[in-house]
Amino acid sequence: MTTEVVEPKDVTQPPATRHTLSAYRGYRPPPGMLAWAFHRISGLGVLLFLLLHIVDIFTVGYGPDAFNSLLVIYRHPVFRVAELLLIAGLYYHAANGVRIILIDFWDRAYHYQRELFYAVLAVTVIAFVPTAILMLRSFF
Repeated sequence: MTTEVVEPKDVTQPPATRHTLSAYRGYRPPPGMLAWAFHRISGLGVLLFLLLHIVDIFTVGYGPDAFNSLLVIYRHPVFRVAELLLIAGLYYHAANGVRIILIDFWDRAYHYQRELFYAVLAVTVIAFVPTAILMLRSFF
């Protein structure tokens, strides 16, 4: 049986695994992590809109007055901004879903993850800008 000699630790230096503020300086998250986070956030936005849509369709059963009174919400400027964010989220979610399918079914797609993420962002912007112009033209 051997006894292990334990050397005293250097308490003046932080351990390598300790997360100090300087360790995060200059940190840039990898594109896959950003894609994952944006996908979840956009999915939650779509889910929230679907729940709201189910509620407003449900009010049709209470008569046209109840339904029309709920439609006032959709004309509010805050909701208009939320609609724009929803559209951007939908475009991103759809394009990123295609990216995920490519990574799942094409072995080499993982090597192009950064390029695919930037392609998703480009598709989202290219699709979103004309839609936003159409949605906002009633304000101008």
